[in-house]
Amino acid sequence: MNPDQVFRIGNLCALAGWLILIFAGRRRWAAGLVSGYVIPLALGLLYIALVALHWGETPGGFGTLDGVASLFSNRWMLLAGWIHYLAFDLFIGGWQVRDAHEKGIPHPIVLPSLILTFLFGPAGLVLYVATRSAYRIFM
Repeated sequence: MNPDQVFRIGNLCALAGWLILIFAGRRRWAAGLVSGYVIPLALGLLYIALVALHWGETPGGFGTLDGVASLFSNRWMLLAGWIHYLAFDLFIGGWQVRDAHEKGIPHPIVLPSLILTFLFGPAGLVLYVATRSAYRIFM
């Protein structure tokens, strides 16, 4: 398999997880199992495999921005970085849905945070925390 094929598979898995969160997020199997753990852990295993197989093929590291750029000049390591984002963002989305359910926040109120987390990770997390705080104050 080449990096582009693995990229497509990773994206499809993550997209499936996000669709489950958006349309079935309140179901126990959704955020609590499939999108919250199973898919992020599968992506995590893929990440580990990519790093284990391709670390050291190019110079670079995490100590400087130039080092990161050099590390990610290898398409396999760039792919590993992308899979890292997919796994963590989906895990955070699953947490948002589980946390909202525990706190009694209606699912439609969480949807903007989920969409923003899907598109822009940390911005969606910030929106969710702000939404959760506002919901506690005003509801």
